[in-house]
Amino acid sequence: MRPLPLHLSPLAAALWLASPLSQAVELQPQVITANPLGSTQLASPSSVLEGDALTFEQKGSLGETLNNQPGVASTWFGPGASRPVIRGLDGDRIRILRNGVGALDASSLSYDHAVPLDPVTVERVEIIRGPAALLYGGNAIGGVVNTFDNRIPDSPIEGIHGAGELRYGGADTTRSSAGKLEVGDGRFALHLDANSRQFNDLRIPGYARSSKVRDADNVGDRKRLENSDGRQDGGAIGGSYNWDHGYAGLSYSRYDSNYGSVAEPGVRLDMQQDHYAFASELRDLDGPFSAVKFDAGYTDYQHREMESGEVHTTFKNKGYEARVEARHQPLGPVEGVIGAQVSRNEFSALGEEAFVPHTNTDSLAVFMLEQWQATERLNLSLGARLEHTRVDPDSKGSERFAEADSASSFNAASLSSGAVYQFTPIWSLAANLGYTERAPTFYELYANGAHVATGTYEVGDPDLNKEKAISSDLALRFDNGTHKGSVGVFYSHFRNYIGLIGSGNLREGHDHGHDHDHDHDHDHGDVPEYLYQGVRARFYGIEAQDRWKLLENRYGSFALELSGDYTRAKNLDTGEDLPRIAPLRLNSGLVWELERWQARVDVQHASAQHRKPANETSTDGYTTLGASVGYRFDIGESQWLAFVRGENLTDQTVRYASSILRDIAPAPGRSVEVGLRTTF
Repeated sequence: MRPLPLHLSPLAAALWLASPLSQAVELQPQVITANPLGSTQLASPSSVLEGDALTFEQKGSLGETLNNQPGVASTWFGPGASRPVIRGLDGDRIRILRNGVGALDASSLSYDHAVPLDPVTVERVEIIRGPAALLYGGNAIGGVVNTFDNRIPDSPIEGIHGAGELRYGGADTTRSSAGKLEVGDGRFALHLDANSRQFNDLRIPGYARSSKVRDADNVGDRKRLENSDGRQDGGAIGGSYNWDHGYAGLSYSRYDSNYGSVAEPGVRLDMQQDHYAFASELRDLDGPFSAVKFDAGYTDYQHREMESGEVHTTFKNKGYEARVEARHQPLGPVEGVIGAQVSRNEFSALGEEAFVPHTNTDSLAVFMLEQWQATERLNLSLGARLEHTRVDPDSKGSERFAEADSASSFNAASLSSGAVYQFTPIWSLAANLGYTERAPTFYELYANGAHVATGTYEVGDPDLNKEKAISSDLALRFDNGTHKGSVGVFYSHFRNYIGLIGSGNLREGHDHGHDHDHDHDHDHGDVPEYLYQGVRARFYGIEAQDRWKLLENRYGSFALELSGDYTRAKNLDTGEDLPRIAPLRLNSGLVWELERWQARVDVQHASAQHRKPANETSTDGYTTLGASVGYRFDIGESQWLAFVRGENLTDQTVRYASSILRDIAPAPGRSVEVGLRTTF
């Protein structure tokens, strides 16, 4: 548990921290993902979710947990799998990190592949909206989501501390329990945690299939989303040794889950991940560097896609990633870090529905970030990164992957500059300008087969070039004591955006006796062909938030939190809009707090989304109502939080434009969840 503002009750602080405003403005100085120099003025648009705030926003998947944050949407593949979308960019353009290091999985390959992480184990989430490729590679061309779990304690622990949580309810009748224990003597520290979550088929307001794809012969389920149940289990052990000028430690974690694919009745995904990590930092050094930080992780991941108890396809991904950052001594008014990163992953898919070949991907990168406090009001930053990537496929004798027998190599470069200017104590302006390159992934290069989960036949292009983008951000921030927030715009121009574009042709797909295709009806198992192609593309939009202190009297304090975001994305080669872009979204929350009590009412609105390619379906707008109430109390030396949270209380049909399953898997209907959390 981290310290909270003293003038708020703990629950008030939790909800206050959860607001988009507080994440983007008040907590920005804490964000280390965007700037390891620890600057109190960050040019990058960023958000933080931690502590009780994370408890209130927590869902079973990372994408849903972050879905209400500014500029962040969800891929929503049912309660079992959901990945964050940032400003319309998803998949391999969003880098998901664990304590600053990538943990390998297969979630960017397909929307039905879950991120192997239960948010209940996370103590803090940092979100960088916009390109963060400078520090974390071309795969962060759209943004970064970095999770922290303290499984390797990076500061001394004295005595015994811990936390526990129970929750029940929600539209999928979640039963969740989690606990952690940390023990230390000021030098040695030990961390243990475990978690378990079970959930039933999701309750939905009406039919699973929308009227756009529903007919009299194919009505589909009503009130329940078939095959959406599952479980998640995990645990970890870690330890560290702390001394006056640094620490070093190791950890091991295990994740195990089994959940249904809502796109394929009867198909289940059985997933396991083992992750080993090492972290160390040396501080207060003499010589050219004042501090050196080293992080490394090794991951062994696999999941099996099963139907009627038989394994049809097995996906495996194992490999490592390591990075070192060295902070140099100040050079006059200039501070900075230089670093290097190396990674390797070995991916394989075996079975009927393997649409990509066995592939090894290796990368090596060097980077630097410098910061200059030019004047009392002006802070400047400049950085660069060079990255070499080699993608080496092996067809294993398969004729389908005959073109995947020669390796591809790419050299990618990124440059970034930022500035924060403080006009007055109330107003400041933050600006970013960057050039980013991303090497294509193995599936963009070599895919060739039916992708049953998305109802398409995907074909890669071994001759693809690097993805290149010029991106900019401009944000006006304000804080006059009554209003606190920001208004920002962003713009990205891609010279070679690698998109999955429909060719208009049909290809023969797998047919296991049920309909895998969501937007089309084809005989004999035929599915539409989609090609990975490089096109020119443009993304732009706006994000705004404000926290307005209304009044404070003997009946409590009242505040109104407002936020909104809007993204447009276009294929400049064809003039069509790009698919799966969230529409205009507006959020408002009225917060009341008095001593140990707080209540909150939220109204969220999303407009209809009709800006989409010709072969995609549109989504209707919706407005949802949510509410929560909580009470904080103490028992002995332990602190307790009891809460009740209701979502979509008017039971509206919600279909996310950012989800490929928008027409067969709506978001949850009316739900009420109760929870109890303790720390000691």
